[in-house]
Amino acid sequence: MDRIEAMRAFLAVAQEGSFTGGARRLGLSTKLVSKRVAALEARLGAQLFARTTRSVSLTDAGQTYRDRAGGLIDQFDELDATLRARQDTLAGQIRITAPTGFGSHPLPDALAPFIERNRQVEVQLFLSNARLDLAAEGYDLAIRVGAPADSSMIVRRLAPMPFVICAAPDYLARAGAPRRPSDLSHHECLIDESLAEPRIWRFRPVNDRSARNDRGGSRPKREVAVRVAGRLRANAPAALAGLALAGAGVARSPAYAVADAIHEGRLTSLLTDYASADAALCALYPPNRHLPTRVRALIDHLADHFSAAPWVTPDPVL
Repeated sequence: MDRIEAMRAFLAVAQEGSFTGGARRLGLSTKLVSKRVAALEARLGAQLFARTTRSVSLTDAGQTYRDRAGGLIDQFDELDATLRARQDTLAGQIRITAPTGFGSHPLPDALAPFIERNRQVEVQLFLSNARLDLAAEGYDLAIRVGAPADSSMIVRRLAPMPFVICAAPDYLARAGAPRRPSDLSHHECLIDESLAEPRIWRFRPVNDRSARNDRGGSRPKREVAVRVAGRLRANAPAALAGLALAGAGVARSPAYAVADAIHEGRLTSLLTDYASADAALCALYPPNRHLPTRVRALIDHLADHFSAAPWVTPDPVL
């Protein structure tokens, strides 16, 4: 039995959670995949899957083997690809997960030129706001707005992610415009529950005048934290931007989600004498796997692309 093909069968079953799904993924019969996994278990002298009539799950030994086997298969595939093609040619599949809003736009605009230049690379993009287990679900890369504080993943910062305070002209005509961060406590604010502190909005003055206005005196610039409230909550910036456009309240939104609406006058940028605390656009990947050249090249491409994006250093009107 080819040990590498047995490892591929094992990984496919682990990723799909069933022998039928693993066989479909590999384009093989379920019987052949089951035979290869059984032979691998016999060779190792360890049970890799706990099987019942309704489910297949990894044993402790299976989890350990999965964490190492994926990296080894990537290295074998990359070696084969290198020998088959020119040394500078990238080839193979990259599985990416990203938040629904950012993954719908502008991430596709960044992926398109990379795919165009590297015709032997395949990208599978899965959109979810859930924090997925990359290793367990077979993802090479996760794109996140802000890195989880307790993440065990390796984190690569791609670009700053500025936030903008904004509201629709209709809302401002009814409620008035906040002149300083503390005024937000009297406004209907749209709450982004995907953030670590959804009801705490942080600001820093960008000039001495705004610092004096907010604190009533000339003191050193420091961060201002405002607790906001609102009846509308969502876990995706695109939804909150839509609510702001409908006149439902004041949004604190990533600049990419509202830049066009502000430029077109459908939203008004607020508190421009203050900088809202920024997050960062990050790439995360498992620490215990060899990072294929194609994935590293994509990460470098994304860093170059997004560091030059217009919403990274927005115009003062934003």
